[in-house]
Amino acid sequence: MSEEPLRAGVIGVGSMGQNHARVYDEIRPTTLAGVFDVDDGRAETVAREHGTAAMSLPDLFEAVDVVSVAVPTEYHFEMAREAIEHGVDVLVEKPFVATPDEGEELLALAERAGVTVQVGHIERFNPAVVALREFVDDLDVISVSAERLGPPLEREIDDSVVMDLMIHDVDIVLDLVEGELASIDAVGTEEGRYASANLAFDSGVVGHLTASRVTQEKVRGLTISARDCRVKVDYIDQTVEIHRASAPEYLREEGNVHFRHENLVERVTVDRREPLKEELRSFADAAANGTEPVVTGEDGLRVLEATSTIDRDATRSRLERAGVPVNARSD
Repeated sequence: MSEEPLRAGVIGVGSMGQNHARVYDEIRPTTLAGVFDVDDGRAETVAREHGTAAMSLPDLFEAVDVVSVAVPTEYHFEMAREAIEHGVDVLVEKPFVATPDEGEELLALAERAGVTVQVGHIERFNPAVVALREFVDDLDVISVSAERLGPPLEREIDDSVVMDLMIHDVDIVLDLVEGELASIDAVGTEEGRYASANLAFDSGVVGHLTASRVTQEKVRGLTISARDCRVKVDYIDQTVEIHRASAPEYLREEGNVHFRHENLVERVTVDRREPLKEELRSFADAAANGTEPVVTGEDGLRVLEATSTIDRDATRSRLERAGVPVNARSD
């Protein structure tokens, strides 16, 4: 990487974009060169906080080497396309774009322009997932399950629970499991705030994912069932546990015979760090060196295709149970 830090910018400084601005200002590979938001007051506030400038979009593209797109999903394509046309390497928050067709067009544009595109699937950079990645290929995986649950939020979110929450776990499962995705089925309830999906891979592995905005406990967990162990990942605590069963044995004590079957728990060492800092450092490295990012645009497109199917099926199931003609409306 060049000794000079990359000039970074952020498009959209709402709750997520503000964190991107903070991290670009804090990490050594980058310097925060400017921010843009349609809310001028918010852009000015964030810029003052980090000693940078609130800029117009054209000025921002001229001032930066890399940029994060953290606007609502419907504007991802437009903002990312403008970045690519200006030769600026771009990290697009998840979901990658609104439709697979938009994703394919962006990837073609980026390839012709020689621009790096990374998609913001932040859980890939969770230290617990990084630790899991070191040994998961050695497991004979049978199934993967994930729960991403929480209570209702005070702020409005445009994306469904599938596109906002479950999409993280779809990305992790597609990255961890060998083989192609063979089938998907999903159901939803609570006006799109709760969804469950079953995934089947041609390798024989199955997955079960649940996402909720109506559960009165915050849960972020992944469980892998393998033939010789069960692995539990807690995204929040950044912990990984491997549960193994010892061989059963009979013990004779004072003339009595007792059966014992212990459960052994191995706690994997995890180097706890802030995932967003790891994500943006990785993006800066890929941009500076012209290397493939950890989460490519192709990865983002594959996840988008799967989550779009899950979202459609979950919505259809909910409407059909409510007696609403599916073709009469959509969410």
